[in-house]
Amino acid sequence: MRVRIDLTGKTALVTGSTQGIGAAIAQGLADAGARVVVNGRSADRVDAAVAEIRGTGADAVGVAADVTTDDGVARLLRDVPDVDVLVNNLGIFEAVPAREITDAQWRSFFEVNVLSAVRLIRAFLPGMIERGWGRALQIASDSAVVTPAEMIHYGVSKTALLAVTRGFAKDAAGTGVTVNSVIAGPTHTGGVEEFVYQLVDRSLPWEQAQREFMRVHRPQSLIQRLIEPSEIANMVVYLSSPLASATTGGALRVDGGYVDSILP
Repeated sequence: MRVRIDLTGKTALVTGSTQGIGAAIAQGLADAGARVVVNGRSADRVDAAVAEIRGTGADAVGVAADVTTDDGVARLLRDVPDVDVLVNNLGIFEAVPAREITDAQWRSFFEVNVLSAVRLIRAFLPGMIERGWGRALQIASDSAVVTPAEMIHYGVSKTALLAVTRGFAKDAAGTGVTVNSVIAGPTHTGGVEEFVYQLVDRSLPWEQAQREFMRVHRPQSLIQRLIEPSEIANMVVYLSSPLASATTGGALRVDGGYVDSILP
């Protein structure tokens, strides 16, 4: 049997897709034939990301809208009323000592990392169910199941995202629509480079800093390196395809073996 992923004729929306993991996912879906909707808050960055995908010969459009707000979601829906594949990738993270995390920071992480996904699932799921096919995917994190002491507000928000996924998968049961999360491990992005340097000596060259970070702060990793965004994208493309029709309500790991088990 030859495995081939073909998303021709499907429209896929990826939030927070102007850089990092989101950009890799958008490119991967476009390479598989999907018409990809790039989303971010900055029109300039959205346009640049769209141009990069189109430069590979793939199909992409852009919508600049802040999906952490009701107004931003309404703006997005005016331009993109229906999608076949929704990838809730948008998320924020930061290192803050546990007892110093303010109420405002807790609220911000919940709004961005959880409610933005809920709003978009709520908006697009009915259309998917009516058509009898769809994919809703949340980019979670190993922090959802191995809460990091240096950013528990982030970990809690990602744990909530797993529950959101499971709940909406049950809501869509038997409809042909699947809802899943991808548990991403420590991944090499520009934002993560800054995060690494918050925890290790900034005078270290990047390769040495990365090794030190993994040795001290993520020693559980079996691959002993940061994951590349394209490796996360590969899983998302598969889950977005008809090949993954029997996978729903799940939390699929692309964590480099970081998590021993997703069970308590």
